[in-house]
Amino acid sequence: MVEPKYRQIAADLVSKIESGEMVAGERLPSDAMLSDTYAASRNTVRQAIQFLLTRGALEKGPSGATLVRNKIDPFRTVVSADTGFGGFEGAAYASDVEASNRRPAVTTPRVEIREATGQIADELALSEGASVVVRHQERFIDDELWSLQTSFYPMTFVEEGASMLLAARDITKGTRNYLDETIGVREIGSRDTMTVRAPTPGEAATFGLPEDGRIAVFETRQTGIDAHGKAVRVTITIYPSDRNTFSMETGDLSQRPPTEPGS
Repeated sequence: MVEPKYRQIAADLVSKIESGEMVAGERLPSDAMLSDTYAASRNTVRQAIQFLLTRGALEKGPSGATLVRNKIDPFRTVVSADTGFGGFEGAAYASDVEASNRRPAVTTPRVEIREATGQIADELALSEGASVVVRHQERFIDDELWSLQTSFYPMTFVEEGASMLLAARDITKGTRNYLDETIGVREIGSRDTMTVRAPTPGEAATFGLPEDGRIAVFETRQTGIDAHGKAVRVTITIYPSDRNTFSMETGDLSQRPPTEPGS
């Protein structure tokens, strides 16, 4: 079966991108030029371009020009019963990234005090308007913005002595260890959810995603729970789907027999 003309054009453009003939950031030739090159109508050329836009091979630049999109090597996050969807502040993220021979980086935390509302107030069992400490960080892998993380903590933790929550710097030992050692708040587990949705306009701009929502984001929400069943924090992490995958391993995989050569 012969492929439609627009798919043939799209395949040829992808071949040129993968071979390096067309590089990231390069402007695509005009519809008229592509029409001449491929002996196709402009409508067919536009179909091919739209096909590649929806698959992330091309993107629209600030001026409206169609550009070759930078190819992103997705990072795989392993989900486990111990860590859930992760999202913790501290060294765990950097360790996982470095184990994959990639370069992690995080911004200095941006800290604010906010009134608890809606779901955050409900999850932390706070009255509407109670104060929460909010810690924001951007996380990078190989200089590419990988995720946005926001954690919410009851302001009462600061009043009880956990003043570092207000510091605009990393808590190197990890926030969970710090709260346990400082005020005896020990997190023993978490409730985790993941939602797949279109990015907000702000998220699309921050991550450099198309504004039409064709590249979704994963939103993970992790609520840390103490030994009394009380929620001690809520961490919301936003992961663009073009640079993130998630996997889970179950069972005792150490018992697998050695793989036979050629299998």
